[in-house]
Amino acid sequence: MSESLLMAVADDVTLGLNQGTYSLAVTALRLYQPKFELKEMDSLHVSVVPRSILEKRVSRKLVAFDCGIDIGVQQRVGTDAAQLDSLSALVTELSDRLRTLILPSYPGARLVELSNDPVYAPDHLSQLQQFTSVIRATFRVWK
Repeated sequence: MSESLLMAVADDVTLGLNQGTYSLAVTALRLYQPKFELKEMDSLHVSVVPRSILEKRVSRKLVAFDCGIDIGVQQRVGTDAAQLDSLSALVTELSDRLRTLILPSYPGARLVELSNDPVYAPDHLSQLQQFTSVIRATFRVWK
């Protein structure tokens, strides 16, 4: 049951991100493994990956489920500072969207934790000429 809950939350996050308005065109996809060929990385990839679920019994009848979701932002851009700045700005815009997102399947769910680690992956930038950033969001669902 908890795995299907996690997938539903990931689907809702994907839908919510796709309904947002950003400085760059975004089409988020829910994936299990966001692995792409290097030649595919010239275009922007926003991947929503179900990461973890933690159950906490709150009372006899109530359980809190903390659903961890990773949102990856990736694109090969070289070392052009303007492109890197625009991708960094997109990460901020996606984070802002997550803070106010209402999940259609679980409207009572709330974002309880948000981090951006790595802000960008230096090794991806130096070795692949690729911007990679990961937003980690945890939504709490009560059942």
